[in-house]
Amino acid sequence: MNPTSAPDAEGSSIRGQGPAGPGTAEASCVPRQKAPAAAVRLPAAAPRAATDLLDDPDPFRAADAAGTESLLRCWIRENDLPHPTGTTLRVPLPATGAALDVPVRHWSATGIHRFGPPVLTGAPDDAPPVDAVTLAALLCREADRHGGADLVARVADSVRNTAGFLAARRRTPEEPPGADHFLTAEQALLLGHPLHPTPKSREGLSESESRRYSPELHGSFPLHWMAADRSVLASDSAWTRNGRTVPAEEIAAPFARGLRLPDGTVALPVHPWQAEELKRRPEVTALLDAGLLHDLGPHGAHWHPTSSVRTVARPGADVMLKLSLGVRITNSCRENLRKELRRGTEVHRLLRAGLATEWQRAHPGFDIVRDPAWLAVDTKDGTPLQGLDVVFRHNPFGPADDVACVAGFTALRPVPGHPRMRSRLAETVHRLAARTGRPTAAVAAEWFLRYLDRVVRPVLWLDAHAGVALEAHQQNTLVRLDAEGWPAGGRYRDNQGYYFRASHRESLERRLPGIGAASDTFVSDSVTDERFAYYLGINNVFGLIGAFGSQGLADEQVLLAAFRRFLAAAVPMGSPLPAYLLGTPELRCKANLLTRLHGLDELVGPVDTQSVYVTIANPLHS
Repeated sequence: MNPTSAPDAEGSSIRGQGPAGPGTAEASCVPRQKAPAAAVRLPAAAPRAATDLLDDPDPFRAADAAGTESLLRCWIRENDLPHPTGTTLRVPLPATGAALDVPVRHWSATGIHRFGPPVLTGAPDDAPPVDAVTLAALLCREADRHGGADLVARVADSVRNTAGFLAARRRTPEEPPGADHFLTAEQALLLGHPLHPTPKSREGLSESESRRYSPELHGSFPLHWMAADRSVLASDSAWTRNGRTVPAEEIAAPFARGLRLPDGTVALPVHPWQAEELKRRPEVTALLDAGLLHDLGPHGAHWHPTSSVRTVARPGADVMLKLSLGVRITNSCRENLRKELRRGTEVHRLLRAGLATEWQRAHPGFDIVRDPAWLAVDTKDGTPLQGLDVVFRHNPFGPADDVACVAGFTALRPVPGHPRMRSRLAETVHRLAARTGRPTAAVAAEWFLRYLDRVVRPVLWLDAHAGVALEAHQQNTLVRLDAEGWPAGGRYRDNQGYYFRASHRESLERRLPGIGAASDTFVSDSVTDERFAYYLGINNVFGLIGAFGSQGLADEQVLLAAFRRFLAAAVPMGSPLPAYLLGTPELRCKANLLTRLHGLDELVGPVDTQSVYVTIANPLHS
């Protein structure tokens, strides 16, 4: 990977507090009729054993255990439950007049706890544990939110999907032919976000569609194509080759080769699921009836879904496509918004105007995966038509580049030939320890310190020198590994996740006149500090520390001490984040369970109301 070269292209965006990203128009996520799914199977009664149920040979039992643990982690964080004094955590349920006793396998200073199956207090020894769906119902009652029924249904959907992913991977643990390091990591998140109540819910996908469109199942499919009349086409491109700007339609054209386009139209790639959904929307059928939009059907080679599901890639292609997909995944409907498209081209232009040169001089191993071009459709009166937008993302990774999103790198997945769950992080640390003859904990600490230097420090530099904070959570952060497996650099991706500090408006205007006007990316410094602390500090770094600890690779307190030293040394760089993390006993943290219970879509509304935030103790202090 050469972080200084793109086909002259690359890009990213914003999100935020209440939910995510400075104001956004309401996403239209139309629920779609699902094919009848099998009823959720409750796990058989299991003894209160010390074995890790994630390794259970029954994939449903393993999936239910994962779902239960995720719910418990969310509830503990969002209600500030204290460290248990023994090996059992008592979770009070006053609204039900009961409590749960939860065996503690690992208590994490950063929230990545591990638990055994919970039971109702006082239950007989042979009573079955509380499964994920029952736990969700109990917690909804405690929260007293009207969104409880929706949450319970989505927990059931998430567990059912996870069970299918585990069963398929245990049957066929090998990667598909032609998969590169990047795609392998993108398809490794079988259990999903460890602090989300419904990490694998896909509201709108039938079981057969899930098999085709899920990265966890190595799904692949040809793109669906439409032809848009130029009179309703909207587009922008900052993608250049050999000094020439390449229009977005030219970027799409090679993948549409062989299609017969009506005169005066441009080929537009669409996710196959979305293509069927769009035909139910009156504004789309109006364009089809008027001959301004033409349905051309599926065409071309297969593309592979990445960890976001709606972004697709092909090994060897220099382009990835971020497609609109009206499926509710985790908290949001995944349709592109026009301001996000503009942010991608805007950030690419900002970097190309000189900022990238400065950044590369200081940190040559890090860059942003650029989103420099897009195609979209307007209605006949010029109103943006949501659901047909596509982003053309530069693919900077070659077959020899060992690069992985951090979420995929730390994710547990079955070891080939055995149901035991293990991450690539654990495999890498153990391999380095065996090669060097050093203790595992010492290797883990060095790996972590190199990660801070090669991945976190460049993100702090961009905030300090340009006033651009990145929504660098683990799924948006890519780590590049050297031949031995040590962190050597990284990339950031996501055209939703940019915060331009209001205090840097004048300097950013000098770099790129008019910046932020159409993309709505400027955010107050106070909100930026809060969001930056959550995404980079809590989700990314604390989450990585928790992965090391929960997987038995290192002592979390040792890594927290190392992080404190790193932050103290980084204070003079100029980003407010190091001093903020070191000096704040309590941090504001996104509450995924409460966000779901409030029925919020994190892409809708002002940045400070898009998701629910709660206050948690800062592990750097406690």
